[in-house]
Formats: sequence, C-alpha cells, structure tokens
Amino acid sequence: MREPRTRILLVDDEQDLLWALQHCLRDEGYEVLTAYDGTEALALARRHRPDLVILDILMPGLDGLEVCRRLRRHPNLGAVPILFLTVRGDVPNRVEGLNEGGDDYLIKPFDVEELKARIRALLRRARPTTARGPGLESEDFMLVAGSLALDLHRRQARVDEKAVQLTPLEFDLLHYLMLHLNEAFSSERLGQEIWGYAPRTAVSNLVRWLIRNLRRKLEPDPAHPVYIRTVTGHGYILQYEGERQV
Repeated sequence: MREPRTRILLVDDEQDLLWALQHCLRDEGYEVLTAYDGTEALALARRHRPDLVILDILMPGLDGLEVCRRLRRHPNLGAVPILFLTVRGDVPNRVEGLNEGGDDYLIKPFDVEELKARIRALLRRARPTTARGPGLESEDFMLVAGSLALDLHRRQARVDEKAVQLTPLEFDLLHYLMLHLNEAFSSERLGQEIWGYAPRTAVSNLVRWLIRNLRRKLEPDPAHPVYIRTVTGHGYILQYEGERQV
C-alpha cells in the first residue's frame, strides 16, 4: 500500500510567491495545500490536518500570529510544526513569532534551498524517536525523571500525570536536557548540538524564549523553577537527584 505523502499547508497573500513555492514543493514530492488568508488557512487545516504549516505573518484579516494562536489551541493541530515567513528581520519580531508558538522562521526574501532544508529539519523533529539517557527510564517511548515525563510517541510532556503539549522546538530542547541530566549547557552549545546552528550564531534569544515557554508549561511556579534551572555563567540544566524509577 502506498504511503501518504507529507502534506504542507502554505499560507501567503502574495499570489506569485504562493504559486512559485507550491510548484517548488510539489517537485520535492510534497502534497501542498494553499491559502491566501488566515480564515481559509484555518478551514483547510481543520479539514485536512497538515504535517507542516508555512505561514506568512503579515496578511489582511487574520494575520499569521493569530492563525498560529488558534492552531496551537486546537486539540488536533496543536503540535503541527509552524514555519513563519516574515519581512520583519529584527529580533523582537522574530522572538514574538516564536513566543506565539512558531517553531522556526525565514526572513523574506529567502533562498529556496534554505526553505527546503528548514522543512526537512522540522519534519524530522516532528517524527517520534526513541532514546535513553543516564538516570532515565525508557519504556513504551517514555523518558521519566521524577514527576516529569516525556512521551516520545505523542511528543508531549507529562507533569504529575497531566499532559502538556509541546511545540517541536520545545520538545527538542526538553528531550536533549532530559538525556543529559545534571549537565549545564550554554545557549550556543544547545543551538549547535540540537539544531545544528553554526558557532557564534545569535541563537541565545531563541533558547531563552524556549526555556521561558517550557517553564511556563511545566513548572509549578515558573519564576522559581524546580525542573529547568539557570546556572549562572554556564547556561541551563535539568536537575534530577532522585532514584531511578522502576
């Protein structure tokens, strides 16, 4: 039986760009759905559940940020990777998109080969993986450290048995930290080892916002984290001193 093709929802009000990207991605073997505005994009996403959404931020009516918010609140679409396209190249606007739930961004104009690479990376991150780490139990695709668990199949965290939905980048970061318990990592090292950022790339803002989002979702009191802590001068650490769970 033939496997279904990876489905990408492409949303942009620039018709020429939409047409060009649609044909480019179809040539790569993807099934491509297109929408010219946010309302149409939400309707298509609910009807066809894409594997990835490429979303322009500046659109009339519902802009990309609002579309992202609504997708993240939807029970069946909350974990779909979202790649933002934006003409805003300044850091605050890029961070705003990531903070609203976006997983990556490209600044217009962009190179098509870079877009293809970003797509492949996001799709890889969204696929379930299995792994073990020191101090962790791995059973049925679960990593467990005390009351914090990571479901590798559903790509979600659990805190005290309560499910927490993560974006792909949040999942990547938490997965890495859980595999390296009690080790501190700088933002730059996390960017290099998890997502392949080149050395001296300005990735600290991205990591800082992802840490903030993880704390907001996982910590009893995000202002006083008990899971993901900051080690002054060294970076971030996921501390766990308890016994291995059986």
